[in-house]
Amino acid sequence: MEGNRGIDEPRPGWVAEVAARLEAERAAADARQRPQPPVVGDVLPYVYEVTKYNPADRDQHGHYTGSEPADSDHGPVEAAYLQAVAAFAEESGVDHMAIREPQISGFAHFGLEPAADGYGLTGLLPGGLAGFHDGAVVPVEVGLRLVRAMLRDSGAWCRLEVEGQFTVHVGWDQYLYVGSSRPCERALVRTRSLGLFPRRRDASPYDFTPDDPSQAQRPADDDFWARLHWAVGIRHAALLEETYAGNASRWHRLTRDTIEVVRSTLIPRARLAVWPDLLTDVDAAMAALPDEGLVEIIWENDDGHVTNTVVDETRFDAVTSQLSGARAAAVLSMTAGERQPLFTAVLPDNDGVLRARWQTETTPGDRDWALLRTLRRGQVVTGTVSVIASFGVTFVDIDGFNAVINIPELSWRPFDHPSDIVRVGQEITAEILDVDMSRERVSLSLRALQEDPWPQMAQWIGQVVTGPVTKVVPIGVFVRVEDRADGFEGLVHTSELDESLRDAIETGDTLTVKILDVDLARRRISLSHTQALAGGAEADGAVLP
Repeated sequence: MEGNRGIDEPRPGWVAEVAARLEAERAAADARQRPQPPVVGDVLPYVYEVTKYNPADRDQHGHYTGSEPADSDHGPVEAAYLQAVAAFAEESGVDHMAIREPQISGFAHFGLEPAADGYGLTGLLPGGLAGFHDGAVVPVEVGLRLVRAMLRDSGAWCRLEVEGQFTVHVGWDQYLYVGSSRPCERALVRTRSLGLFPRRRDASPYDFTPDDPSQAQRPADDDFWARLHWAVGIRHAALLEETYAGNASRWHRLTRDTIEVVRSTLIPRARLAVWPDLLTDVDAAMAALPDEGLVEIIWENDDGHVTNTVVDETRFDAVTSQLSGARAAAVLSMTAGERQPLFTAVLPDNDGVLRARWQTETTPGDRDWALLRTLRRGQVVTGTVSVIASFGVTFVDIDGFNAVINIPELSWRPFDHPSDIVRVGQEITAEILDVDMSRERVSLSLRALQEDPWPQMAQWIGQVVTGPVTKVVPIGVFVRVEDRADGFEGLVHTSELDESLRDAIETGDTLTVKILDVDLARRRISLSHTQALAGGAEADGAVLP
């Protein structure tokens, strides 16, 4: 059946991959039968659809009625396509092309021809399949061989592009789209002379379009690697998935000592996904196998090599028998929505610029990162108290992310429990003290937005006041010197307490004291009972307002 192949960013999960491709096929087929709307963005001004299908062989509905087969003839027609691409490249001034968004067939092959060994890439690229990565630059001659492999549905697909100058996109059923910054009149004449039919289009249906234009893809930058080091350090994550071409991936089991070694071997512009560590109890890992369905099994062999395979229930027994000597293993679902790593990223180029256009499925960790990158120290934010933990830390929900307020940052004034200051469900406004990207932690302060009362307390040095004893300790007693429930307290050291009271005073008793010192740095008040008595102020003292 005639139709175009839609090559979108592959989503984790076989079902999602099939659905995405079928949806794109239908959209591309519809696009051939109706005028294309203008495309907004960096689109080349001259785009041509090149086919072997004669426009005269279409009915009133645009359906092809001719006899031209929809697969490659491996002969003169295929050679005509390649000569046409070469003519457009030459007139566009192109001698090299960049591979963009490479794909290889995974669990299902969609071509009209059988999948070829090596996906049609054997001998084409240095490093073999690893050389088929986003951003790899190849000469036109190799680019033409890639076009031939795509025309033959060998199992590999990519966009071939020179930014701002030239593009080649191969669609299903021998539809080919060439874009150029020049009109390429000579190439058009050459294409027609080869027996092909070029037609001007507004854009190629295979121009890259992100699934979610608003999504900011996380780069694997220094913050990402710091986060990974921290995660491995607390044994929260130790498995790294490196995907470099569609379903082509490598797995790395990480330790603190191997992270940087693995980092140095990653394929350019790869997509990275961080997962929890493999289970050393292999039997427990295999117990997670479902009754049926597609899963990915990852295991570490005795030699430390990490292997993965995708199987369904018909091969569960065969694979588990291979794991008898494995050190560790894990089972990951291939069902869309169930396969979710801890966090993801895409490798930037050596200059730190993220040019790869991959989009990964957004995880909660990725959403946290997207929010954190918008936050700055000193910024004032509003959130809702979500939890008051038993250890006293208060968690505040800020757009789905839980920031923390440590006990000292709740208030300048003394309190017994955080619930004295805030309550769950309360909306509060606080200042950001710190944004830790590696631990993905945000610290807040309520008291930073409050006036500090301690400098005012310093003005009362030398004053004699009367207040209740709040606590008796081995080195003395604490007395509240302000007439309020959250009033400041000071220490009357035993040496500053009248001898007659040292063994008799109790919590709740009233005591007149003199304010000797207010230590603003350590937030401490020193008091004296004996000096208050020496001044004859026993009867006149009063707590501060």
